[in-house]
Amino acid sequence: MSNSLPVPITQQKSPLSEIHSPADLKKLSIPELQTLADECRKEVIKLVSVNGGHFASSLGVVELTVALHHVYSSPHDKIIWDVGHQAYVHKILTGRKGEMPTNRRYGGLAGFPKVSESPYDAFGTGHASTSISAAAGIAAARDLANTNEKVIAVIGDGSMTGGMAFEAMNHLGDLKSDVLVILNDNQMAISPSTGGLKTHLINITLNKTYNKARKFLWQAISLFNNDLGDTAKNAVRKLEEGFKAALTPGAFFEALGLRYFGPIDGHNMEQLVKALKEMQELPNPKLLHVITKKGKGFKPAEEDQSKWHAHSGGFDTTTGKSLKKADTSLPPKYQEVFGEALVELALRDTKITAITAAMPSGTSLDLFQNALPNRFYDVGIAEAHAVTFAAGLAIQGFKPVFAVYSTFLQRAYDQLFHDVALQKLHVVFAIDRAGLVGEDGPTHHGAFDLSYLHAVPGLVIMAPANEQELRDMLYTALYELKGPVAIRYPRGNGTGIPLQKNFSSLPIGKAQIVREGNELTLLSIGNMTSKALEVAETLQRDGINATVVNMRFLKPLDTDLLDELAARSTHFAVIEENSTIGGLGSAVIDHLNTKRINRPVLKVALPDAFVTHGGMNDLYKEIGFDTPSMTANIRQFYKETGR
Repeated sequence: MSNSLPVPITQQKSPLSEIHSPADLKKLSIPELQTLADECRKEVIKLVSVNGGHFASSLGVVELTVALHHVYSSPHDKIIWDVGHQAYVHKILTGRKGEMPTNRRYGGLAGFPKVSESPYDAFGTGHASTSISAAAGIAAARDLANTNEKVIAVIGDGSMTGGMAFEAMNHLGDLKSDVLVILNDNQMAISPSTGGLKTHLINITLNKTYNKARKFLWQAISLFNNDLGDTAKNAVRKLEEGFKAALTPGAFFEALGLRYFGPIDGHNMEQLVKALKEMQELPNPKLLHVITKKGKGFKPAEEDQSKWHAHSGGFDTTTGKSLKKADTSLPPKYQEVFGEALVELALRDTKITAITAAMPSGTSLDLFQNALPNRFYDVGIAEAHAVTFAAGLAIQGFKPVFAVYSTFLQRAYDQLFHDVALQKLHVVFAIDRAGLVGEDGPTHHGAFDLSYLHAVPGLVIMAPANEQELRDMLYTALYELKGPVAIRYPRGNGTGIPLQKNFSSLPIGKAQIVREGNELTLLSIGNMTSKALEVAETLQRDGINATVVNMRFLKPLDTDLLDELAARSTHFAVIEENSTIGGLGSAVIDHLNTKRINRPVLKVALPDAFVTHGGMNDLYKEIGFDTPSMTANIRQFYKETGR
């Protein structure tokens, strides 16, 4: 019998454990880079399965992210991620792997690139189609400062359908700055991309003649790295340009002043690294077309990319099966109530049309799309176009309903003013995600819509206190009004109120007293009415019997009721999930001042600041918007200003 001890098996270290910064990627071979990419993909799957977050987009750019950080030297070189929800692997590779479990949580990492979070985040993002503009500006600053950093804009997930991207490319071609635009082409935004550009890009990938010639072109281009004379270089360039003009729609980008390369396989590490290294050597603006698969490496996400664009977490990392017990007792979401109501009305009225800016599922307009596809329009990530497109429909007698997130409607403010309101056109704006939205944070909080809409002349603005009011407001907007109308409603589930089968008209600009009280009046709007009732019940224990009013309308304001309440109320507190500047509170104070009615008014609103990301309860507590904090604030105001 041998007395020798068994030889311990040495466990091979994971490649990711050896990566502390992008500099560590420089020494890796192509096979090692692919192994690292595979581990990063597993890390993203594990992270989102527990934590939730944006998912399929990050899985689609794993190889591209690894290749970028292998070839380029960030943070010296600037990598700008469009939208930013595909930057999870970027964060993992730039020293934040240990913090990724805090991603999108209160006090943790943001779900998008954030300049204050890391020097590797070259530009803060969250909205679409901004990367090329930012890259052009960063490159212009580099050129003025005479420094040598490379600038790369990664755009995709439908962002190229936004007009801002084309404006930026047009200018970039004129600047002639050294910028690489990487078109991450997965033919998807949240839902499948739409429009002529999508068809244009598909044509490139299916052009067999071009794909055969492309191999030759890449071999020719690589000759630039050799010591060729000017004559040979010019010949190769002319050959390249001739092939492109004759064989590929890539000439479209060339016309804007960007040299077009590709398409290449965005999951082929060797091809990516080779292409990116060659891009480093080429001056002036250029576009590399990369074909990727959204959800790559996770079969459920590959098969249903829209569903897995983002996930709340709690799923099996192999099958995708939910590990959470479905709560069937939850009331429907506001967006679902809106989508179903719009379909009901449109089935009766052939003049109703529906418009989305690349968000059919996010706004529940996919219900309309399925029921009435010939009256449904997805314009891509192009909110400004969507508003003026709606104006065109309206001026011809149709009833367009544009469903859009509050934070995205900001991108079409001029069109709302100039093309809709100025012409008094009957366009209905269904404004989803009004108020705070939780983990997506300040780029997505609908914190300002009451304020920025308040200034639009002739715009009727309303907000439902519950799901039934949402249905009735949609009906009122379509059939009782003739000009522009905005209905704002929050993210998430409704109150659970039973829904009536029929629709009812609401009296325009009229509020509703939902609780009678004495000297203190709580004015609320939208989903804050339930919060106001909670506050009133708590105050009742202190002997403060408050009136609660569901204002329903910000514009026109129910000034008759305000005058009546002022005659019997000594104090007003205005509760709204909107910025403290310019919303309902400001409107109430303006009216009372105009009528020279001297009553103290407390604004209980969101702060004049960008609210961070995190769970709703954490955010409410931080800003004093939870019921106990709100009650204490109102109680102190009531007592200190003279009961």
